[in-house]
Amino acid sequence: MERVVHPRRFASAFLVSGLLAPCVALAQGPGVPPTTKQIFPADPKASVPALSQFMGTTTSELAEVITRFAADQSALQRRYDAPDSKSQRTRMRAFFSAWRERLTGLDFGKLSQEGKADYVLLDNHLRYQLELMEREDKQMQEMAPLMPFGDRLLALHEARRELNSINGQQAARTLSEVTKQIDSLRALLEPAPGGAARAGGDSSRARASAPKVSRTVGNRTADQLDQIRNVVSQWYRFYSGYDPVFTWWAATPYQTLDEAMRRYTQTIRQRIVGIQVAAAAPSVAATGGPGGGRGPGGAAAQAPRNAASANEPIIGDPIGAEGLAMDLRHAMIPYTADELVAIAEREYAFSEAEAKKAARQLGFGDDWKAAMEKVKNMYVEPGKQPDLIRDLANEAEAFFGKQDWVTIPALAREDWRMEMLSPERQRVSPFFLGGENILVSYPTNEMTDEEKMMSMRGNNPHFSRATVFHELNPGHHLQGFMTARYNTHRRLFNTPFWNEGMALYWEMFLWDHDFHVRPEDRLGALAWRMHRSARIVFSLSFHLGKMTPEQCIEYLVDKVPFERANSEAEVRRSFNGSYSPIYQAAYMLGGLQLRSLYKELVASGKMKDREFHDALYQGGPMPIAMVRARLAKVPLERGGAAPWKFAEQLPAPRPFPVK
Repeated sequence: MERVVHPRRFASAFLVSGLLAPCVALAQGPGVPPTTKQIFPADPKASVPALSQFMGTTTSELAEVITRFAADQSALQRRYDAPDSKSQRTRMRAFFSAWRERLTGLDFGKLSQEGKADYVLLDNHLRYQLELMEREDKQMQEMAPLMPFGDRLLALHEARRELNSINGQQAARTLSEVTKQIDSLRALLEPAPGGAARAGGDSSRARASAPKVSRTVGNRTADQLDQIRNVVSQWYRFYSGYDPVFTWWAATPYQTLDEAMRRYTQTIRQRIVGIQVAAAAPSVAATGGPGGGRGPGGAAAQAPRNAASANEPIIGDPIGAEGLAMDLRHAMIPYTADELVAIAEREYAFSEAEAKKAARQLGFGDDWKAAMEKVKNMYVEPGKQPDLIRDLANEAEAFFGKQDWVTIPALAREDWRMEMLSPERQRVSPFFLGGENILVSYPTNEMTDEEKMMSMRGNNPHFSRATVFHELNPGHHLQGFMTARYNTHRRLFNTPFWNEGMALYWEMFLWDHDFHVRPEDRLGALAWRMHRSARIVFSLSFHLGKMTPEQCIEYLVDKVPFERANSEAEVRRSFNGSYSPIYQAAYMLGGLQLRSLYKELVASGKMKDREFHDALYQGGPMPIAMVRARLAKVPLERGGAAPWKFAEQLPAPRPFPVK
């Protein structure tokens, strides 16, 4: 994650251009003056918990089993680190299958409820890994016409991992033969200069014999070739210079191969994908490294394999209705993608009605979009955004401090930090991000005037007020703080329905408890609520083949009050490989699941607020259906619990009373 930690100066031309005219002073919440964050507690012992609470506590019988599995999985992924090689796929498939077989040998009936929950979670994880490998097998078959040499190159690295002795002359021959194959494939994709005939036929006949693949497959193949090129580079560097015979034979063939792969990948992106300016091949570090975890929470879900420029076309890789059904089954969501879109549209209708209500208070009638424009123009001046974020974080913590809703340990209030997002990162992540570090998005002197305005308007005080606590306490920061301290074995089961859903749940919770009183603040909260509804619609529709990336952008521009550039960045990061296919839908769906569970357990009087919320954090990450199984003592079988139709049990959204 790229971060900018040094202060920025704004160009004088920007300061006199008149762009700052709409700036207004930040209106603080009632009784919450600007304040400096306390760095060190008055009583240092306040950050040390009572140690007796950790003594004699019981945990799941499978905690050590899952810890062992996670360690073994990680070890194998480091060992078999050639991405999608035959050896890697064969070994990992055998590993997951063997673990699943071992798991069936346990006496499920003798386990406690926590043990049964862990059994179901581990089995669900193993089944999903095997299903993902089946999906990836099909994707590899689609890419094979463009990279029939892939296995041969990856086998070089695998032989090194097997500690086989190297034959420099034979290795050089392999490199030269693959280079010829790559050059031949590239020739099929590139028309002859001036349309002249190529050897063996004219240019039209050469193009006709080129592999026929879609832009999606071409883009995926180019990304895979970047990774293979990195692996071959690692393989070569291991021997080069250390083995004089190998170096004598292989130095020139390797350099020729490397250049051939670079040109071929560039040609695929230009001729098939439609990218006219080739980007530098991403490094292994940039792509998360070969052999990373699969699916939500794995390395592949944390870092994009496509490190393309923000100016390139948005391609994506739709997984279809079957793929969505598989991912939703893993998340224990008993609805089809179309049913989830209907739920999102219902939630959007509530937000739109509330936005019109706030717009009327501001004198805009039902024109909520005009009211949103006024709110977006209430940005703070350059250089003041860190102060704003600090004050908003303090305001939210003070609001929570007056209630008995959730435990926020003293150390969790103390240890978070703030950094700035780079201009490059802001083009893909236009809003601040959070966790132990809150990463602030705001203009720098390197941006164009248009980019500066986009950033300031999109990060105005009222939009920001609704999500600072989503990123810090009791949102992502508190989640990370607690998962590092309670049921740590369950980090393997992390899902966006838990971490993003819980953070969004707090946005809905504070709406229900009058944190947003002024119409400007309500519009800020509703902008995000609309956004999360729209995310479900456009992301699932894309994977169902019902929307193109451009249609997704237009949908966001129409439905969500973000700048067009913000909407484009949102779609780009949704489909560039940074996130699993259902990640964007998980925000609101996870939040709605927790609302339904709150109604079942707290509104019914079975649990108190603090008891319920603390149990969410201390139980560890997992699909929300399994949170319910744990807390509500839902009967569990080896295959899990009965499907939970949470949407039928949702409390009605709370409309804001306007006198």
